[in-house]
Amino acid sequence: MAKGILGRKLGMTQIFTEEGKVVPVTVVESGKTVVVQSKTVENDGYNAVQLGFGTVKDKKVTKPMKGHFAKAGAEPVKFIREMRLPSASEYNQGDVISVDVFSAGELIDVTGTAKGKGFAGGIKRHNFRRGPMAHGSKSHREPGSIGPRMSGGGGKVFKGKKLPGHMGGQQVTIQRLSVVRVDAERNLILIKGAIPGPKGSFVVIKNTVKPNK
Repeated sequence: MAKGILGRKLGMTQIFTEEGKVVPVTVVESGKTVVVQSKTVENDGYNAVQLGFGTVKDKKVTKPMKGHFAKAGAEPVKFIREMRLPSASEYNQGDVISVDVFSAGELIDVTGTAKGKGFAGGIKRHNFRRGPMAHGSKSHREPGSIGPRMSGGGGKVFKGKKLPGHMGGQQVTIQRLSVVRVDAERNLILIKGAIPGPKGSFVVIKNTVKPNK
């Protein structure tokens, strides 16, 4: 069964195992993830569920979205994401998913938006090697030639060329992270290691697509 919840990253801390080892963990608050919409092959062409999480002021919700939430019998939420399912009968519209859907030791994939780092050069952004620092060199941290001498109408820069530019701020998925602890009373899930995004950002937690290495 495909499992997934939405949550908010609270930050990192550390806990101790029974053997006395320190384990760095990221704390994610999930609360109640509600199934806003259930999609089927017959109606939409594929099986999926639309999950919602987070509180939002009523004045910030548009009328179409209010009708969308009312159809599901759910309160308006701030964060909405869709999750593909192999079967349409796994979740129904209006169902509420809590953190206890996962258990300690389970492998998960976490998706979030990485921290934005602004404009960065090629060395920091793509791990380029710098040029010589002496002997009259004028190319220390520049990207160098990008292939201007091309046949058939002059040179051009192909899309996707690794060059200086905006770094971070894109969607990142980290696979095969393990659940260390689940606190259903406080709606918290502790994940071993770091996950994408700054504190307070929304993340998607799903069971891993690579259960066996």
